[in-house]
Amino acid sequence: MPSFDVWAPAAERVELVLPEETVAMTRAGDRWTTDRAAADGRRYSYRVDGAGPFPDPRSRYQPEGPNGPSQIVDPTTFAWTDDAWQGVALETAVIYELHIGTFTADGTLDSTIERIDHLVDLGVTLVELMPVATFPGDRGWGYDGVDLYAVHAAYGGPQALARFVDACHAQGLGVCLDVVYNHLGPSGNYLSEFGPYFTDRHQTPWGAAVNLDAPGSDEVRRFIIDNALMWFRDYHLDALRLDAVHALVDERAVHVLEQLATETDQLATQVGRPLTLIAESDRNDPATVTARGDGGDGGLGLAGQWADDVHHTLHVLLTGESQGYYADFTDPGAFAKIARTPFFHDGTWSSFRQRDHGRPVVPALTPGWKFVASLQTHDQVGNRATGERLSQLVGRSRLAAGATLLLTLPYTPMLFMGEEWGASTKWAYFTDHQEPELAEAVSEGRRREFAEHGWGDAVPDPQAASTAHESTLRWDEVSQPEHARLLEWYRELLRLRRAVPALADPALGVTDVRRDGDVLTYARGGYTVIVNLSSAEIAHPLDGTCHLLAGWDAEAGDGVLTIAPDGSAIYGPPVEE
Repeated sequence: MPSFDVWAPAAERVELVLPEETVAMTRAGDRWTTDRAAADGRRYSYRVDGAGPFPDPRSRYQPEGPNGPSQIVDPTTFAWTDDAWQGVALETAVIYELHIGTFTADGTLDSTIERIDHLVDLGVTLVELMPVATFPGDRGWGYDGVDLYAVHAAYGGPQALARFVDACHAQGLGVCLDVVYNHLGPSGNYLSEFGPYFTDRHQTPWGAAVNLDAPGSDEVRRFIIDNALMWFRDYHLDALRLDAVHALVDERAVHVLEQLATETDQLATQVGRPLTLIAESDRNDPATVTARGDGGDGGLGLAGQWADDVHHTLHVLLTGESQGYYADFTDPGAFAKIARTPFFHDGTWSSFRQRDHGRPVVPALTPGWKFVASLQTHDQVGNRATGERLSQLVGRSRLAAGATLLLTLPYTPMLFMGEEWGASTKWAYFTDHQEPELAEAVSEGRRREFAEHGWGDAVPDPQAASTAHESTLRWDEVSQPEHARLLEWYRELLRLRRAVPALADPALGVTDVRRDGDVLTYARGGYTVIVNLSSAEIAHPLDGTCHLLAGWDAEAGDGVLTIAPDGSAIYGPPVEE
């Protein structure tokens, strides 16, 4: 049975605090140990030089939240039934991003299991969970987590996550987890009590950077990499989405992401199934996903990265918004460019940044499936002042047109929960900080930020329980006619992606796009996609050998394809089912 062990290199005294006793620990180099057995379910914490008690930096469970004691979790007690699971490759994936706390009324991993059938019927293959690491309070997005190894108690804790992953695998779905290594939340963050987890050599938008290259950083890098490997190994996860990797400042010759990718690939070989790392990066650098090579040749070797330029282009195309960074994407040629390459900015001038930005993607080296594209994400919806979805900005028909575009481009598509039926609920920013001063600072900061943009009192209070409640999906909508029609369209588009390889072809640089005003026409192999974003009905000649495979407000007859405003169509040779 394992014993207690903690890294505290500068400490003079470390004590293990158990419910029944306090035990002086023994120094072993930079670590402290004791012969007390770390039995499953046992609660404990540490005192460092008389301060504390503090939770274990590698705690697997915080049943009383980030300020309470840690609890030992033995992952060998998880009741797995997925021995036959072969994994899911990013190359063929369709991702579905969801937030456990607002996906169902109960807001737990177990209640989410009850909705797996919906995801299977929809046609997605990889469920992406927003962060589940322990954060303050019950409600929150999870990006202010402070116990990176512990599964949030309000979601059900470690056993519930294991049950969820096992249930997904039983129905053919992979599971991806969003993890945050670039910063920790301010509340309940005790890492600095133990060692140099942060450094003032670098600064990030959240303050001092995680220590990846200063003295003591060897252990901090292991803290991050071991965490990622834990999710793969102990929770059978298939993928990790790495938040804002551009904020992982690392001046070493071997970047922490390259080291992480190398060890992830090694573990994948051991377990015999794909293990995938997907980066969120603001750098527009294909080196994030190009292959590693000997002696530092090549890129970082991650499997994929988010393609925000695709989102921004589609958003501007559908909404007409041009504020902030959207201004660059009003270029009439933006869609034609992102249909061929994921980076609109690939060494070009960015007016938002006031500098050149990005680097070109070489199609021969990097296929399109390595780039995750979306119409909506937690960031793009939740960071609007009131959390409006596209269906609230432009209506369901134009959202359906956007879905046609997204699901026929050469990228790995990702949907945001409720998008597929045009959910009526907004999805706003919400928190549950327990310290009154921090809670007020967050609420006031949100009000002040958006007041400068003219929103005034319309911004929901992040700390109000009603903000999270009103962001929770209403599943009774799924069967309502106006929602059910959009849901069926998403299902049909995903069915076509599976049935027609040309529509999911990841080859970059080959999509032939024609734009006539607000009408987009492009070829995908021997098939044609038309999206009518104009205010008038259009008539398009249809060759007698072609068939209308899917249409939203589109009809074919007498050699003519008629498409209503905000309608779309896919036509080509008949498809054999």
